[in-house]
Amino acid sequence: MTPAARLAAAIDLLGELEAQCFAGAGAVRRRPADAVANDFFRARRYIGGGDRRAIADRVWGVVRQRMRLDWWLARVQARPSPRLLAAADLLLIEGLDLASVLRAFPGGQYAPEPLSPPETRLLRALAAAHAEGRGAEGGGEGLLHPAMPETVRLNLPDWVLPGFRARFGERLAEEAAAMEQPAPLDLRANLLRTTREAAAAALAAEGFEASPTRWSPWGLRLPARRPVTGTAAFTEGLVEVQDEGSQLIALLADARPGLRVADLCAGAGGKTLALAASMRNKGRITACDVSSVRLEGAVRRLRRAGVDNAERHLFASGDRWAKRRAGQFDRVLVDAPCTGTGTWRRNPDARLRTGSADLRELVAKQFEILDMAAELVRPGGKLVYATCSLLPEEDEGQVSAFLGRRPDFVPLPLAEAWRAAGGEGAPPAEGDHLLTSPARHGTDGFFAAVLQRRP
Repeated sequence: MTPAARLAAAIDLLGELEAQCFAGAGAVRRRPADAVANDFFRARRYIGGGDRRAIADRVWGVVRQRMRLDWWLARVQARPSPRLLAAADLLLIEGLDLASVLRAFPGGQYAPEPLSPPETRLLRALAAAHAEGRGAEGGGEGLLHPAMPETVRLNLPDWVLPGFRARFGERLAEEAAAMEQPAPLDLRANLLRTTREAAAAALAAEGFEASPTRWSPWGLRLPARRPVTGTAAFTEGLVEVQDEGSQLIALLADARPGLRVADLCAGAGGKTLALAASMRNKGRITACDVSSVRLEGAVRRLRRAGVDNAERHLFASGDRWAKRRAGQFDRVLVDAPCTGTGTWRRNPDARLRTGSADLRELVAKQFEILDMAAELVRPGGKLVYATCSLLPEEDEGQVSAFLGRRPDFVPLPLAEAWRAAGGEGAPPAEGDHLLTSPARHGTDGFFAAVLQRRP
């Protein structure tokens, strides 16, 4: 594809994202951007791998900086259409001069139509405003401007700012900057089929040089996203894609051979797979979820990984499964549905399609799930509560409230739980709970607390 054709495809994809992901804060269905992009490229199989990566890189760059691009366009009274967003990306992020941006819209087959006179006027005004901002006293670097409000400067929605400030304090700007960066690609070696060293060697034989992760004894890291799902190492079940922080949650569950384990919010089975590997396929895991689609996806992954000690349960209205199995599980993992604020470098669209109403709804749902999970734990067993959120109200706030209404549970100090699960060295922590963040640990943001039911 020509550069112009790639730009035209990026504009089309931005239009799909606008319609399906960001169509108003009150939209009933806001699809994840990666699902929309997958459908977009699946319908255009003529786009090759290199072109697909170039188009996706431009689109994700716009999504990552959407708050700031919107601010700049509002400064010149422009509505953020896909075409203007793409032009602003070329001008403000890629750093092209105005003439080069205009030439990027040549018209003709497979190329974006030339910018209209109104679009050109807005772009000229944008270039002038950007130049003025860079020359203003005390500021102007790249997309930043001295007049930007704090939320735009930090690239954080206003509804997360109080929680992030409470979490990070003086490190807020550092963590916010880290959340803007693309994430590395972490893999988990499947110990049912291989060792970490052998998995790394298999990947290297296919041109993928991976290094061991710092905390997870199972993890391997590639410095950037690569098409690893096409490798033999992946298709033969030697490795699974899983962020190191997510692997640590499975590690803390301390799922040993012979135990009965419940993964209550299993989704597509990422942590179920890790639990099964640590159990050496001995004992029983029940993977539960409210989505049949996600559980069906888990079946395919479990089969590829060689897991044969897992069963599924689909929660439905009026379900009595939990009541019938009260007190039967040695370990219960609650990877709770949450705002996902810890994964924004990997899912940059989430900061645009999630809001304060979602936070309120999710906190109430977490409350309910924790109470149900507690009933499943046998006396002396462990309950692991985890999120991929960095907001205290979804993390320590939930644990504190739970312990207040359930005196039959006590928190295990993280150092003790870490050693019991086979962790080496000091765990990434905040107080007595696991807490990882992009800036401090180079992982997604995860929280986990280990709670033990009194004997």
